Amino acid sequence: MTKRATAALNVRSPLTDLENEVMQAVWGAAPCTVEAVHQVVARKRNIKETSVRTLLRRLEQKGYLRHEEDGRAYVYRAAEPASSLAAHAVRQIIDRFCRGSVEELVSGMVDAKVLSKGEMDRLEEFVRTRKQGGK
Repeated sequence: MTKRATAALNVRSPLTDLENEVMQAVWGAAPCTVEAVHQVVARKRNIKETSVRTLLRRLEQKGYLRHEEDGRAYVYRAAEPASSLAAHAVRQIIDRFCRGSVEELVSGMVDAKVLSKGEMDRLEEFVRTRKQGGK
């Protein structure tokens, strides 16, 4: 089995809007308890703490979160940073819609005016710096 085929088997279920809000709370305050996540999510939504607890458990089952026990409380952390999760999602888009071609994705974004001139300039500088071995 190829590396790409193996990666395709590890695809997680996509996040719902509410799950994304929970993940944003965890990324913003990790490590965090159910209560801490509830406080953040409840600012925008009328949601019970038990519902947040259920969402956290489901997100852990999907592979987005991990927990440790601290006494009787669970303390949650994201399984990976948001930027890494975004990169995996973009890779899926490239594979599904652009026949695996990053160039096709980027040229499509440029043609559709998704990227501004300033963003293209910054990306160009970023790539140039990386090609020269910089960070």
